[in-house]
Amino acid sequence: MKAKYLLEFDNVTMAFGGNKRNPAGVVALEELDLHIRADEPKIIAIAGESGSGKTTLARLGLAMLKPTGGRVVYKGRDLWAMAKQERRDYRREVQAIFQDPFAVYNPFYTIDRLLMTPIRTFKLAKDRAQARTMMEEALDKVGLRAGEVLGRYPHQLSGGQRQRIVVARSLLLQPKIIVADEPVSMIDASLRANILTKLKELRDEFGISLLYITHDLATAHQISDQILILYRGRVVEVGEASTVIQNPQHPYTQLLVSSIPRPDPERRWEGTVEIPLQELSPSGDRAGCLFRHRCPHRMAECEERPGDYAGVYGQTVACYLYKDNGVSSLA
Repeated sequence: MKAKYLLEFDNVTMAFGGNKRNPAGVVALEELDLHIRADEPKIIAIAGESGSGKTTLARLGLAMLKPTGGRVVYKGRDLWAMAKQERRDYRREVQAIFQDPFAVYNPFYTIDRLLMTPIRTFKLAKDRAQARTMMEEALDKVGLRAGEVLGRYPHQLSGGQRQRIVVARSLLLQPKIIVADEPVSMIDASLRANILTKLKELRDEFGISLLYITHDLATAHQISDQILILYRGRVVEVGEASTVIQNPQHPYTQLLVSSIPRPDPERRWEGTVEIPLQELSPSGDRAGCLFRHRCPHRMAECEERPGDYAGVYGQTVACYLYKDNGVSSLA
């Protein structure tokens, strides 16, 4: 039976460390549920400030970390209970694009070796001529000419070219999902639009779903279908990207959106933001709403436990402001 979902995060928790004073350790991700459908390619943005758990989520999805609670499931199989062939298929079908387009390269090898490695590993070509054709076709799909990049070393290419080559490498494997962790944050602003366009083409032309990890709500709004807002490891708001960013409901999401720079020289910076010490402590009290210490709508219930997920204008929000709306699920 074909699985309904490609990738599932089923009540996933990830904690690091732990000792007698703090047996729970530092919780980076807490009871997260996320589902990527097999029949509906989407770009799902995972957004939040530094320390919110975005990169931890990405590493869990790539099986670089084993969750301390819950399961990460691919095509109905727990990543950490897969047979050898299942793990090999997963490694081919779930690819990654990382933040630094230079760090993934070995400076002593040419681009040809980077592209040839997955072809050899997964035996994708019968000879060198076919491998060369595959590399040229993959580069063409991301807007690069083989004659301009093959045979060159990483330092001879721009950041935008290096990042597009990483995308081309992923396309060689015909993946089902790409996990893109801050893929444009270290690229010049003039090149970001090009990379973002290529990411959208992965969905539209090749039917590839993307987990787009970012702190930049502007780019999330530009390319994403759905957005999930994380705060200190907890999901606080989920919905269509354009709806959440244009009409945020959770106080934390509202703060994030208000922080997006506006191209208006007449608009002055509002000043500094003071973050309470309770929020800065990685092992602090997680019993109530984690944002309560600086929330303008703080109420008694917020001290006791996190707000239930409520439906608001098509979004799902974890906040007591909407307790009369009825309990909703993270769709």
